[in-house]
Amino acid sequence: MCFSHDLQRHLRLAVLLTGDRLHAEELLQDCLVKMYERWRKLAHDHADLHAYLRRALTNGYISVWRRYQRQTPVAEPPDRAAAAVQPHPEAEELRRALLTLPRRQRVVVVLRHYEDLAEQIAGLLGCSVGTVEGHARRQGKSDAPGGREAG
Repeated sequence: MCFSHDLQRHLRLAVLLTGDRLHAEELLQDCLVKMYERWRKLAHDHADLHAYLRRALTNGYISVWRRYQRQTPVAEPPDRAAAAVQPHPEAEELRRALLTLPRRQRVVVVLRHYEDLAEQIAGLLGCSVGTVEGHARRQGKSDAPGGREAG
């Protein structure tokens, strides 16, 4: 596996999940560290490292999201450094649109359309196929004019 070649792809997945490049970089770094710690087992088992990392990113995002739900917000958020690179306008529009979706639905949309994993989403999320289809249907309705399902 050539991580230098595929790192940007995995980073884009993390950005689409988190909606924020800094959080995405942190999530990806945490997942890569965990992979490094398990490297011998992964290499010995001839695991699909891309699938493993994709699953780790999804699980890591869901874990952070659950932790975040239990936190108490503060009155004044900390200052953040400005992004070093200006995102492409279409990428920024996509990011904003994804952030309007509920978190679980966002994960389904990203895995379905960006990663093209329609068949594996339920297994990755640990939920039923019906739940995934429900999220996909709601996403389809929100895409169509007048709230009707696209298709």
